[in-house]
Amino acid sequence: MTWDYFGWIVLASSLCWTAGALIAWKETSRPLAVGITASGILLFFLFIIGLWISLERPPLRTLGETRLWYSFFLPLVGLITYIRWNYRWILSFSTLMAIVFCVINLLKPEIHNKTLMPALQSPWFAPHVIVYMFAYAVLGAAFLVALYLLWKQKSKSTAIKYMELSDNLVYVGIAFLTIGMLFGAIWAKEAWGHYWSWDPKETWAAATWLGYLLYIHLRKHQPESHTAALGIVIFAFVLLQICWFGINYLPAAQGSSIHVYNM
Repeated sequence: MTWDYFGWIVLASSLCWTAGALIAWKETSRPLAVGITASGILLFFLFIIGLWISLERPPLRTLGETRLWYSFFLPLVGLITYIRWNYRWILSFSTLMAIVFCVINLLKPEIHNKTLMPALQSPWFAPHVIVYMFAYAVLGAAFLVALYLLWKQKSKSTAIKYMELSDNLVYVGIAFLTIGMLFGAIWAKEAWGHYWSWDPKETWAAATWLGYLLYIHLRKHQPESHTAALGIVIFAFVLLQICWFGINYLPAAQGSSIHVYNM
């Protein structure tokens, strides 16, 4: 499976995700909505596996390749949330975001060759990035919940219900962030001889982790401060975006960071 097939995969998956979201929104058939959405996710995952085999390496080296995983995990998180809590709008928005990231990859294709620098040949490379991408998708869903609550200004009882959803998403997201950081530290020790070096990417990763930790701290000690907590979720998600791809454009990372994509 090569990158040349990506457009067709995006078309087929997007049709499945859109149909599933519409069926879920109209409450026509919950099993059908789950089945169609899951079919699109499975098709997209099979493409990633095929690309992995074709490249003879994990498709995780370039920014575009990480967007592939993000596009896969977003509808997966939306589907899990829909199945668990029956939030139809999260399924719709998560699949829409996935399609947007797919379109970005179509409009800005990157070179997907077999080249992989020695440090990236570590067995810790793939789990480190994949776990991070899943965490990013879960925290992306938390970001959507925060925007929705701040925009809609729900009643107190409904807001409490949504805040519980936000809590659960952040708990899962920061747990996987932590696991991803531990995998990264082990990988760094193996590749460069030290667990942590305060590389610009590592610094922003720590800032992102602390941002979500601040949310958890506020929710524990001031559970009624909904607006402040939601603001922290949005702020932490901005930090996450800088950590993910914004680092590529920071002067501090140019020529010195080992984490800048495509280096």
